[in-house]
Amino acid sequence: MTLLIMVFAAVISTAIWYRNAPDSSMKTGVLCWMYWGASLMWLVDACFEYAELGADYFKPAAEDMLNDTFLGFSVVALGLVIWIVVLLVSDPKGVIRKALFQNKQELSTEEQKMTDFDNSDSI
Repeated sequence: MTLLIMVFAAVISTAIWYRNAPDSSMKTGVLCWMYWGASLMWLVDACFEYAELGADYFKPAAEDMLNDTFLGFSVVALGLVIWIVVLLVSDPKGVIRKALFQNKQELSTEEQKMTDFDNSDSI
């Protein structure tokens, strides 16, 4: 089930990346690489598990399928969190940089007002 969820996530992220192919400002390529890498990892895992279990690999218990489903969705969510962190660190649209500098300017303006107020008290 984890393999299936990861392949769907990889295909969807690849379609989004391809749709916006020349523009890589949103770093969707990072998301594609993470999901395709996880898909490859679970494909290898499935091959080794099939070699170990044989035909029983295709008859999982309901509890195992539920656990695999939760694991697959958790990995998709973790991949999205990592992608958002990469996006915030690279800040392609300069939103965070602008907000930080705006706050810094507001703080320096408030400090100037406090200094002016303190100086007016001493007169």
